[in-house]
Amino acid sequence: MVTLAEVAQHAGVSASTVSYVLSGKRSISVGTRRRVEQSIQELGYHPNAGARALASSRSNIIALMIPLRTDMYVPVMMEIAIAVATSARTHGYDVLLLTGEEGPDAVRRVTGSGLADAMILMDVELDDERLPLLRSTDQPSVLIGLPADTSGLTCVDLDFGATGALCAGHLATLGHRDIAVIGEAPAVYERHTGFAERTLDGLRSRSRELGLRVLHRPCEGGYDAMALTLARIFDERPSTTGFVVQNESAVEPLLALLRRQGRAVPEDVSVIAICPDQVATQASVRLTSVAIPAQEMGRHAVEHLVAKLNGHGEDEVVLIAPELTVRASTGPAPTAA
Repeated sequence: MVTLAEVAQHAGVSASTVSYVLSGKRSISVGTRRRVEQSIQELGYHPNAGARALASSRSNIIALMIPLRTDMYVPVMMEIAIAVATSARTHGYDVLLLTGEEGPDAVRRVTGSGLADAMILMDVELDDERLPLLRSTDQPSVLIGLPADTSGLTCVDLDFGATGALCAGHLATLGHRDIAVIGEAPAVYERHTGFAERTLDGLRSRSRELGLRVLHRPCEGGYDAMALTLARIFDERPSTTGFVVQNESAVEPLLALLRRQGRAVPEDVSVIAICPDQVATQASVRLTSVAIPAQEMGRHAVEHLVAKLNGHGEDEVVLIAPELTVRASTGPAPTAA
């Protein structure tokens, strides 16, 4: 195993200089820093985590709070988590994954124990009960999600309000006037989860401007739940010709049920999904969709957190603009064809 002394000898500097480069406790000239970093890379030196933590008063760990609830689409959450972990390693941090539904207790545990230097929180609710604790602590944090009040916080998210508006605008352009939103499970709305609420607000607002009629029906996902939801929609609004799906587990059941009813996509009914590209492109009908930029969200969150840890990050809200990709599932409304 390569030692710190061997790195120092290879770089032609003292052991204390190598230590200062690693800890950042003192200013080191650019040339010397580069020499040390090159020696570290060439020799494959990995500082002892415990010793480094003692020397720098840091754990070099980021806590990622990602409650894995049964009513959420876990693959997207895990894709974001992987992006966070990958990006964190490029900055020299490891990730501590907290998956329990602990709420404020998890925040207290991290801030009170020194388990991690900073936190990233996911599954953010509009009135998230974790936020007062975040605002009262000096420990840096970033939210992947948007609460109702963003003051004193750094937040990264897809602009879900603009996403909903984009979906409504696309269907209106194609001549659809009656649209239905297949939403997340009811519990997601009962918790006032930010992304779901904001999507609906954006879609409804744009629909009012464009003269569209909107039905929103939460759905647990799966074939049986989707069958009941679809029957209810066509019973209440038989003229529905456009669907916006914000529930990945409902996508394929919806397409199967429409086929069973003899409704062709997109000739009779158009479908837009808010989902990962993989879900949209691998569906039985290639779906027009707004992608969830999981990797971009994870990377932005880590970059803002590291900036805070280095003393030059400021609280801000970063909203990623949505992009709609038109595929085979949307077309002119039957009456407009």
